Amino acid sequence: MTIKKVAVLCGGDGREREVSLRSGEAVCKALNEAGEFEAVKIDLQALSEIDKVKGYDGAFIAMHGDWGEGGVLQAKLEELRIPYTGSGPKASALAMNKYEAQELFAKNNIRTPENLVWPVKLNEIVAELGQDIVVKPCSGGSTVGLTIIKGVNEEALTKAAKVASESYDSDVLIEKYIEGRELTCAVFEREGRAEALPIIEIKPHAGFYDYTNKYTAGATEYIVPAELDSEIANVISQMAVKAHEVLGCSGYSRSDFRLTPNGDAYILEVNTAPGMTATSLVPKAAKSIGISMPEFVTMIMKMASCDKNC
Repeated sequence: MTIKKVAVLCGGDGREREVSLRSGEAVCKALNEAGEFEAVKIDLQALSEIDKVKGYDGAFIAMHGDWGEGGVLQAKLEELRIPYTGSGPKASALAMNKYEAQELFAKNNIRTPENLVWPVKLNEIVAELGQDIVVKPCSGGSTVGLTIIKGVNEEALTKAAKVASESYDSDVLIEKYIEGRELTCAVFEREGRAEALPIIEIKPHAGFYDYTNKYTAGATEYIVPAELDSEIANVISQMAVKAHEVLGCSGYSRSDFRLTPNGDAYILEVNTAPGMTATSLVPKAAKSIGISMPEFVTMIMKMASCDKNC
């Protein structure tokens, strides 16, 4: 079927609601500027409001975290036979669960940090992961609920696990902290082939790349393309594409990395519905190779599909 009327789905009821609303606003504006679709922003505050999508030819998913990104919304759109952007229910759910995704990466020889799932004893953590760790929700995004601990102790560990568990209805993942540069690489499918967009280096002016530094204009410096040795850049690009493929992602995704001083890249996670705000990374990567925001969201929308016969 021909897609003309597009519902830009955003909002939700989770910790990333405000960012999602901003993504939805930016996507809706860009789609309408492009002129090929009639786009309307729809704030879904609960999955029970899915009937708002009826009457539209397709949906652009600008949801972040929780049921909007983790496969539940995608499955509901499948039931309604409404084509939508991005990955299907299975890939979305798998990417959202960082532990399961990292297990899959390891099995496919994609280097990822060693990890454990809370609860686990302090001496086991130190033996397996060392003194420096990252504690975060197993599911979720925007670094909500994430704590970096240098020199772990019982008090800091317990507090960080509590913060992570209360941020999302999620298990708590404990990762080995990887010292190094913060990088991200978007993957975009064109003509049926997944390709990596230019890698971006992320350099917060203070602290680490937390929620505030992500979504406050001017708080972080973005270098695109990242200044990397061509061989290292190629390795990271290949890792991003492979991760996209082994998870079964569709359309586009964004993978986050740490690069050690020795040149070893570690993939942290894959985002199947990455941010699309004015400060978001995927639009920056696309713009760096001459693809404007209206062009980019139009290309994504044209790939909209569903597993059933829509």
